[in-house]
Amino acid sequence: MPTDVERWKSEVYGNEIREHLYRFAEEGWEAIPDDEHDAWFERFKWWGLYHQRNGQESYFMMRIGTPNGVLEPGQTEVVAEIADEYARGPGTNPEFGDAYVDWTTRQSIQLHWIKLEDIPEIFEKLESNGLSTQQACGDSWRNIVGNPMAGKAPEFVDAWPVIQELNDRFKGNDDHSNLPRKWKVSVTGAPDGSGQGDINDLALEPAYKEIDGEEVRGFNIAVGGGLSRNEPRIARQIDVFTRPENAADVAAGISSLFREHGDRENRYNARIKFLMDEWGAKKFRKVLQEDFVDFELETAGVDLREQYTYNAGGKEHGDLIGVHEQADGNYYVGLNVLVGRMGADDTAELADLAEKYGSGEVRISQRQNVMITDVPEDDLDDLLDEDLLEHYSPDPHPFMRGSVACTGTEFCSLSIVETKNRQVRYARWLKENVDLPDGVEDFHIHLSGCTASCAQPQIADISLRGMKTRKDGEPVEALDIGLGGGLGEDPHFAEWVGQRVPVDEVPGAIKNLLASFEEQREERVVPEEQRGGDGEAVERETFRTFIARHDEEELEDLIEPEETSYEDPMMHNTKMTWYPYADEDDMADSPAPTDGEGNSIAPADD
Repeated sequence: MPTDVERWKSEVYGNEIREHLYRFAEEGWEAIPDDEHDAWFERFKWWGLYHQRNGQESYFMMRIGTPNGVLEPGQTEVVAEIADEYARGPGTNPEFGDAYVDWTTRQSIQLHWIKLEDIPEIFEKLESNGLSTQQACGDSWRNIVGNPMAGKAPEFVDAWPVIQELNDRFKGNDDHSNLPRKWKVSVTGAPDGSGQGDINDLALEPAYKEIDGEEVRGFNIAVGGGLSRNEPRIARQIDVFTRPENAADVAAGISSLFREHGDRENRYNARIKFLMDEWGAKKFRKVLQEDFVDFELETAGVDLREQYTYNAGGKEHGDLIGVHEQADGNYYVGLNVLVGRMGADDTAELADLAEKYGSGEVRISQRQNVMITDVPEDDLDDLLDEDLLEHYSPDPHPFMRGSVACTGTEFCSLSIVETKNRQVRYARWLKENVDLPDGVEDFHIHLSGCTASCAQPQIADISLRGMKTRKDGEPVEALDIGLGGGLGEDPHFAEWVGQRVPVDEVPGAIKNLLASFEEQREERVVPEEQRGGDGEAVERETFRTFIARHDEEELEDLIEPEETSYEDPMMHNTKMTWYPYADEDDMADSPAPTDGEGNSIAPADD
């Protein structure tokens, strides 16, 4: 029997939602019938709108899709203007103020406190500048991700034209607008793994194949990756190679297969990873070939997985922070945006600097950071001296560099704990109080407010996941702690070994863990023939390797929660507030509309 969501979608979905959205915007929040809130809020997602959580009724989060994280000249300024004019709500964030922009782990943009009545004006401003919220959420093709510097940084195969073709072909395409669940796609032309294809529903990864005596560059296809809930999967190879010019046709076939065979009776099992579990790669390929493409599929080529270094535990940075040369001889400068949040004024200044020193283009990475592109070498020093770069550094401390956090209870109905401000406080405390062992230049700490994994915690060195517990007899916010996740040559999900640690004891646990790593870290002498010109004679064990050689029981012993000088102002249950940072934060204090009897109009959690 189809789910409620499938029934709602069968009545109104896709592009036609827009006319209803505009009608509600004209008539006001109250025009949405109380008993239809859940249905309309589910449909609105297709146009990039999530209703915010209980206590924030009538306010929406708006997601803007930017394929591969590319903001063309002028677009960053438009985002800053919209954030400044429309994304100011009744609550003030003590770290980030009244108006800000969130850069996401899927190279998109999120704005908060959006009012329904303002949506037509916002859409007009976005669309007149080449931006859109179409399919930024919902059961369809989401924002396509990849190496954010595709088309500019050196690549094995040029991914940018493929990304553009996929975006143009499938955004707004009625044949692919109503899938069983969300559809996340990664296209990567560089061998550094920065497109994170392993954790996407559909991944196109760089490969080559000898065809008719010639080496042809293209992509191998993997299907069924993902992190959500407690069911993470690494995308599985389906023994298909595609040339760039055929990539959209292959992708269409796989999307159509999912549309026809995905589970529409159980949303929990509706992701394609579960279909892959049921069928296996061999059957998946057979059905794809027989029913969904009208040309002979090539068998897989030689992939470049052994060259992947992204979050693999070594010294090489896959986050693209810092100064890097482009293929054309100009440079791009990657700036660290702590937990991906940037004030509206700072976003406007970012746009100004991109225009002043580069082409005006800005790009967003899956580590919630931004890049200014096309900077001539002669202008680099002046750009690096700009005041904005003092706060958004191209050379940040590893604890700042590796901090990722989702939206949390500030706005999200699913989250169990506060995230953004907490991870900022964690990073600052760790920077001031914990010394990383020698040679550790990358260290990733990802904080996700629940098991939905929007902060991608399972692929971090230290993974944090929202929970609840009791301390001194009182309910407090807590985190599960996972260790040793990462992508790369040997992708591996974090082992969840610390359970329900009170949030104020987590920094102490990290400090103690790193002390144990430094004390127990192994070294090996590198044979002279393997050292290279300036290679080190002694190779120190990486954190990821250290974690991998311990079993679960040993890892549990390494987690030693401890109170320290770190203090957490949000120990209470922030999910039960209308806004975690408000002076009067009880639900009864919410400024959101009420039912006329003082009761907040609270739709069920999504």
